[in-house]
Amino acid sequence: MTDPLELIHNYYRNQPELEKTLLEHSRMVATRALDIVKGHPEWRVDPEFVYEAAMLHDIGILYTDAPGIHCRGTRPYLSHGILGGNILRHQGLVRHARVAERHTGTGLTAQQIAQRGLPLPQVDLIPLSLEEQVVCYADKFYSKSRPGMEKTCQQVEHSLAKFGPQGVAIFRRWSQMFEQNSR
Repeated sequence: MTDPLELIHNYYRNQPELEKTLLEHSRMVATRALDIVKGHPEWRVDPEFVYEAAMLHDIGILYTDAPGIHCRGTRPYLSHGILGGNILRHQGLVRHARVAERHTGTGLTAQQIAQRGLPLPQVDLIPLSLEEQVVCYADKFYSKSRPGMEKTCQQVEHSLAKFGPQGVAIFRRWSQMFEQNSR
């Protein structure tokens, strides 16, 4: 496997504030994702992969324009998953790349991308594997703009509701599936 901290540092070494923001967020996501996995040994999910994927899911923020969280790139923030997927594929981390690409909201369909005119390729970016879903779910509880703060399920649902009822329904299904026996 790979050392996610070393990989992040290789890309972020010249941006210590952004690296700190990314690491704080990613550690919180990884902790929650691992708690979920540990609560469900029957899934036979590789916790090492879940940790790595959770740590690396946002690596693409480096190239985005989001000054509030120290991102000084030129690409729209929404594209950070695709950008991260490109970085991770370049490193030979194809499974990790899929997690990065599919973690926005509760996933985006090609139809949603086209209808909303989003700056993303018009392909389905839906978390499919259990590992992808767990990391995507865990990510919803933590914002990089509010480090250290954990959202409630109600707050997450409120955020997702802005984009339609589909995401809220998926989140609720995940919540029932993932929170049983964990945390």
